[in-house]
Amino acid sequence: MDDVIIRRMTADDIDGVYAIERATFSRPWTRQDFVREMTVNACARYLVAEENGTILGFAGAWIVLDEAHVTNIAVTEARRGQGIGHRLTAALMQYAANLGVAYTTLEVRRSNTAAQKLYQSLHFEYVGVRKKYYEDNGEDALLYCCQHMPAPDPDFTEEETVYEPE
Repeated sequence: MDDVIIRRMTADDIDGVYAIERATFSRPWTRQDFVREMTVNACARYLVAEENGTILGFAGAWIVLDEAHVTNIAVTEARRGQGIGHRLTAALMQYAANLGVAYTTLEVRRSNTAAQKLYQSLHFEYVGVRKKYYEDNGEDALLYCCQHMPAPDPDFTEEETVYEPE
């Protein structure tokens, strides 16, 4: 796992991310959804886990003011259970904190206990339920929130988020 790097997703990663999305979720986002996230949605921030040029997983969030809302996290089936999802989620939280986020929210299927354990290990707390949230089977979503964000990296810069008045 020493060769796994976490980095910002680029448009070149869309096909690899989309393949993982299709293999993971019963109602996956379309390839065009990821194109929009990378080219149109100014709130979207995505990271990928990569090893030797191969995308192993990804995590994304929408950043709005001081909130990050996790959109999706997925790891290839062959690499699940190896800590990649944990690393991606922690890196996404660090990235969000660097952008001034004070808390992070997400929904997770009631039946996805592995993901719930992952989120709880990162100090997410259960705050409620969204009844019949998932359209494919009417399953409830559990709503989690984390207010224990990492300290921002003082050396972090991101050109597209810097606003300088004229």
